[in-house]
Amino acid sequence: MDYEQIAKYAFMAFAAIALIMGLVVGYLAYDAGTWAGDVADIHGYIMLVMLILGIIVGLVSITAKEVTPFLIAAIALVVTGVSASVWAPFLAVEALEILYYLGTTILNYFVAFAAPAAVIISMKSIWAIAKEK
Repeated sequence: MDYEQIAKYAFMAFAAIALIMGLVVGYLAYDAGTWAGDVADIHGYIMLVMLILGIIVGLVSITAKEVTPFLIAAIALVVTGVSASVWAPFLAVEALEILYYLGTTILNYFVAFAAPAAVIISMKSIWAIAKEK
């Protein structure tokens, strides 16, 4: 198994972790009815893990030909994460409250995973461009 294959599987595993943990913590927050207490602690630890995983992906797994598509996808994720404050109140009604907790948690974890990777990859791209000049 070559390096690119390992990196691809690692990226998919990290994305699966973000999705699964988003479902688990989102449900815990919905069940508790708040982000406070133990749920906030768990959420904070998972955010830290996702940031670390994003740094790992940014350092080792994106090849030169994947930079542009990855950065475009990361920009879309970050913009969607920021705009969640716009659509979240519509999901906060009682009938859709679980969707609010699940959706915002999953999105937060994907953004926490993609943002550091995007920063590192964009800095590597800028460095490569600067070295050519």
